[in-house]
Amino acid sequence: MNIDYEKTMTQLILHGGNARGAAYEALDAAEEEDFETVELKLEEADEEFVAGHKWQTELISNQDDEATPTFLMIHAQDHLMTAQAELVLIKRLINQHREMEKLRQRISVLEKQ
Repeated sequence: MNIDYEKTMTQLILHGGNARGAAYEALDAAEEEDFETVELKLEEADEEFVAGHKWQTELISNQDDEATPTFLMIHAQDHLMTAQAELVLIKRLINQHREMEKLRQRISVLEKQ
């Protein structure tokens, strides 16, 4: 199969960027204690990452053994994998915000007693 490297690299960068953007929007929402938006944005981030990963899989499984990696290929791969790392970290940060909100609610209940 002949692969369109430019299209594939563009898709990796696009979906990686979209995943990162949605993840940061989820974190922003968590800081505002808007956990409904958090869930929507995390779902969007996951979907974007999966879409990017499908392009990455296509690249890996169809790459010509004679192809020399280019700066764009390396950048595109790095972009997607950085998005994955940030998404994992952002999910952990969001969990911390959820726990802080639970503690705030408990303190509020105790203060009213």
